[in-house]
Amino acid sequence: MTQEIHGTVADGFEGVREEFAAFVAGERPDYEGQLCAYVHGRKVVDLWAGTEADALYGVFSSAKGAAYLVVALLVQDGTLELDRKVTYYWPEFAAEGKGALTLRELLAHRAGVVGTDTGFTLAELADDRHLAERLADQRPFWRPGTAFGYHALVSGALVGEVVRRATGRTLQEVYQERVRTPYGLDLHLGLPASDEPRFRPTQAMAPTPEQQAVLDATPDGPHTLASIAFNRNAAEPTDLAALPNMPLVRAKGPASVGGVASARGLAGMYAAAISEVGQQAPLLKPDTVAEFGQFHSVGYDLVARAHKSFGLGFQTTADTWHPFLGAGTIGHSGGSGSQAFADPWSGLAYGYTRRRFAFPGGAAAENDRLARAIHKAALAA
Repeated sequence: MTQEIHGTVADGFEGVREEFAAFVAGERPDYEGQLCAYVHGRKVVDLWAGTEADALYGVFSSAKGAAYLVVALLVQDGTLELDRKVTYYWPEFAAEGKGALTLRELLAHRAGVVGTDTGFTLAELADDRHLAERLADQRPFWRPGTAFGYHALVSGALVGEVVRRATGRTLQEVYQERVRTPYGLDLHLGLPASDEPRFRPTQAMAPTPEQQAVLDATPDGPHTLASIAFNRNAAEPTDLAALPNMPLVRAKGPASVGGVASARGLAGMYAAAISEVGQQAPLLKPDTVAEFGQFHSVGYDLVARAHKSFGLGFQTTADTWHPFLGAGTIGHSGGSGSQAFADPWSGLAYGYTRRRFAFPGGAAAENDRLARAIHKAALAA
């Protein structure tokens, strides 16, 4: 039985509803997901299927966008300087040959500390301070600054420690004060107990036989860079899909992977970043957006073992996922299939969430057709 499509679209965006309905009709009967978009600060798409309008989902690495937005704000303020060495803020990070790394390189996934030799406990993964303490002493897995690889579970903790040393406050506290609260965003780095009833636990991936064959053929030894980056080398290897289902992770909100959100929250954050929303000025100036969206690491990602590209923290979404978007688009996907971004050229801010973990992880395939439909309508508006 096909899920009913709920919600609204603005005039001119009717085709987006049709595209969402066509996608959902081809999905499993238990599909749950949400789609939201703004154009120049105006909400134009607000749709959902198989769930409630205000349901919250684990959005995994889409939470990183909130972390990098905080860093961008602090750089814009002058509190942080991109070309300062990380050790200027965090002296202990100099251990094991990491002393020359700059904040710019750290943000661009060039530090080489994607994990630790022995992995992390769940308590450490849930707590960015604990992660930072472990990572400060870790020998990098490549010479810092010479290559890049996705720091999947630790990038939020690394930049978060810089934020804490520079401001005396956690990244989560700065995000709450400057971003989430002023805009009433349903994107949480630390889910309040009062919102727990709205959380929908992540469902495990359900690959087809063909997809399972691809997964089985992927090199996955416990000491590969990918396994270290995703904590599969720990005494208790991490089941990534299960992380947001753990109350400790939801409560602490580790900035790399612990965010809980709706599509409205994801899209609303990126709308606030680049556009006037509710008579509030954009959080970021155009020059800040341009610098954080500029290519900084492009080529072979040592962790993903594939071509990838990053700006300053943010995925350069137009290269990584959606080539129809404007150059300098900033965003981030999440393992469950979530996706969120801001395209400064079209003024489009996009958010998508789904409950079931996507194959093979990262932005689910449907994001391309959904984002393309919204982008087309935005350009015609």
